[in-house]
Amino acid sequence: MTEPLYERLMNPTTRREAFTEVVQKYSPQLYRQIRRLVIWHEDADDVLQETFLKAWAGLDNYKGEAQISSWLYRIALNESLAFLAKQKAAVSLDDSEAERTLESDPWFDGDELQTKLQKAVSLLPEKQRIVFNMKYYDEMKYEEMSEILQTSVGALKASYHFAVKKIEEFFENND
Repeated sequence: MTEPLYERLMNPTTRREAFTEVVQKYSPQLYRQIRRLVIWHEDADDVLQETFLKAWAGLDNYKGEAQISSWLYRIALNESLAFLAKQKAAVSLDDSEAERTLESDPWFDGDELQTKLQKAVSLLPEKQRIVFNMKYYDEMKYEEMSEILQTSVGALKASYHFAVKKIEEFFENND
């Protein structure tokens, strides 16, 4: 019987192998989460790499109180936000530039409706965009989001509600 992943991560003799398993298991979902925030594939790859570097460096501080996925998501979110703070130009794309960015990106294969949704989401304020992505795309429960974002469930529900309203308005005004 194998040790649980957390115990293998905490054991110096099995740590490297367990962390390799973590990277393989969580890379795809973390990449998607990061990508929705930073837009460009190359930037998302860089942020993902930084996320795993921070996770590796912080393993001794991880106490297993949160799920590994929640712990990693929090690190990825912090790294994404730090990246965006350094790259204000990526956040302040105008409407036509955001659309061209999505359409010209070989990693984005959305249809017209998907492009329109991505454009609407990209125009949301940062907190609403994060909450919308977590709820809509990742189908995350508010309780898990609360743990990751360290915000009350009520505040998260309000952010999601306002995000949906803004997206609906965007669709009504851009038909």
